[in-house]
Amino acid sequence: MQDTSRDFLKRLLATSSPSGFEDEAARAWREEAGKFADEVTVDSSGTSYARLKGDGPRVMIEGHIDEIGVMISHIDDDGFLWFKPIGGWDDQVLVGQRIRIQGANGPVTGVIGKKAIHHMDSDERGKVSKLKTLWIDIGATDGDDARSKVSIGDPGVVEQPVVELNDDRIACRGIDNRAGAFVALEALRMLAEGERPAADVWAVAPVQEEIGLHGGKTSAYNLDPAVAIAIDVTHATDHPDADVRGNGMVKIGGGPSLARGSAIHPRVFEGLVAAAKAEDIPFHVEIAPIYSGTDADSIARVRAGIPTGLVSIPNRYMHSPSELVSLTDLENCARVIAGFTRRLDTSEDFRRI
Repeated sequence: MQDTSRDFLKRLLATSSPSGFEDEAARAWREEAGKFADEVTVDSSGTSYARLKGDGPRVMIEGHIDEIGVMISHIDDDGFLWFKPIGGWDDQVLVGQRIRIQGANGPVTGVIGKKAIHHMDSDERGKVSKLKTLWIDIGATDGDDARSKVSIGDPGVVEQPVVELNDDRIACRGIDNRAGAFVALEALRMLAEGERPAADVWAVAPVQEEIGLHGGKTSAYNLDPAVAIAIDVTHATDHPDADVRGNGMVKIGGGPSLARGSAIHPRVFEGLVAAAKAEDIPFHVEIAPIYSGTDADSIARVRAGIPTGLVSIPNRYMHSPSELVSLTDLENCARVIAGFTRRLDTSEDFRRI
């Protein structure tokens, strides 16, 4: 991965983008897109678009930019904050984490607290923690002090910086799915810097996927593309507790995971496989027989149905503060998508005849 792309990825991962409050990450994405795209826009929901103008079929390359987080639900008179989840958390993961809250006057850091093990009865020690019994401590002296810094409805994310485990593997919160938003823009960068395609290509960073696949649906309706590629993360199964028989083998560093299933158009899948083989890029095939749980599900069913493919990034420890991916996998996902897009011509027909 070239240094400019790596630096942008780290900047993007440093931003906060809980579902419904993605503005910080979206601004960073659009700022980078403005360096090479022909047109950069944003819609009223906060979904960002970057375009390479062409005369061929309209292609949508999208990776949602939101992440899971928390929202303040109550501030008690002692200054402790109570909260609810934004998206799907394993409650155990939140215990002891540091939280960055988006306050009206800037970020506020807090820590998630619970009763110490020394004060637990023996039967309590064997019970799992529940989110409703956890609180956030921002160091406030009382309720008024806390309310001067944060408000009901303020969102927050786990405060966890990028960790470079080696030259190729990183861990961070929110890789699901700012890594996908990165890949969408990286594919557009490759198309802009190399042989430009005939297609009219739009990289898109939709909002609110983690709470219902909303931004993918509205942006697909807006663009009405001839073909769409959704990008997300998928569960790597190369760890000690994985169910390979049920979920298949997906390895970190093993390349993109290309989905087959009800929401995936077979011609798009075949085109992605052909692009991977032409570029000599390793890949996995992953099944999604009923639904994929990604924006591909909503995009494929917009308007009269949009031919859709799904390219996924192998990811360990999803929905945790330490999601782990390979930078080579990210780059290869972008290369496959760029290769697929370059192969499209003005006569492309995805009707299933």
